[in-house]
Amino acid sequence: MGIGERFSNVLNRDPASEVPPRKSDISISDKEAEEITRKLEFERQAREGVGKFLKHPIKVLTENPLNILIVCVPLSLIVFIGGFIFMVKSYGIQVLFNSTVIDDFAVFAVLISVFPVALLDLKEELRMKNLENALPNFFRDLAGMNDSGMTLPNAVHLVAAAEYGVLTPHIRKLDNEMSWGVGFVEAIYRFGKGLGTPLANRSVDLIAKASRAGGDISQVLRAAANDTYEVVNLATERRNNMLIYVVIVLISFAVFLFVIAILVSTFLTTMATAGASAAAAGAHGFIGKIDIATYKRLFSHAAMLQGFFSGLVAGQMGEGRFIAGLKYSAIMLLIAWITFRFFI
Repeated sequence: MGIGERFSNVLNRDPASEVPPRKSDISISDKEAEEITRKLEFERQAREGVGKFLKHPIKVLTENPLNILIVCVPLSLIVFIGGFIFMVKSYGIQVLFNSTVIDDFAVFAVLISVFPVALLDLKEELRMKNLENALPNFFRDLAGMNDSGMTLPNAVHLVAAAEYGVLTPHIRKLDNEMSWGVGFVEAIYRFGKGLGTPLANRSVDLIAKASRAGGDISQVLRAAANDTYEVVNLATERRNNMLIYVVIVLISFAVFLFVIAILVSTFLTTMATAGASAAAAGAHGFIGKIDIATYKRLFSHAAMLQGFFSGLVAGQMGEGRFIAGLKYSAIMLLIAWITFRFFI
């Protein structure tokens, strides 16, 4: 039987002669639909919250710098509480006043919490900076291709062959989605979501709305390129202007450490020697006994606190985010600890 005969048989078929579906077939179809719905719901839950963390723990911990605290904070508490219990159990409660080992555990615990966040934040900052620096060139090139008479999909396809640094994989993904039939507006929204920067989201939203309105997309692309370029330049200029204040904060911390080192090595040492000599001679003057170890511990606490919070101030002043100052806090806290444990 040919194709034409089959088609005519289908057209001439009497609906009344058709056999209605059985209840068992309907129930099977409903069960299959319920099973598919259940699997889709399970997959959706696996992409959110705890399900996403259990399925992709490394990805969840590294996609946002603050997410790493999920692991770092419990680990730092284990280090500090475990060290505290061990020292008290081994040497008694007086170890809190006679030794600086508890201070060391506290410093290590803070560094365990702070250092990974600072490292991931620095990595994310560099990624966003490189992406935003490449965006103006991409929008400008896309506008030029569109002005020459190309459609947006063809322009994106041609631009995707160029090199834009860290932005190149995202452009090629945009080109692939449009070649698979995804509309420009939906594809450009996915492009902005993949970049994950506020500047990219604003530019993408502007381009998508202009494309929907049917305006001159080339002019909009050029406007987005100029806006992105100006924002990047302003951010760079701000960082350069505020760099001097970051340097002042760092130098102030170094001067504080230097003054404490001179104070401990000269003034306090001289006072302690004079007090010991006066006590040995039986004289009771105003000097009295000076415990240099207590003063050193007090100064070490002051230096560590100043280093940590000065780093947060440097981050807020230099980059407008106190989290960006965690890298300075970690470095200055470590410098203060090393200085008092090995040099003062």
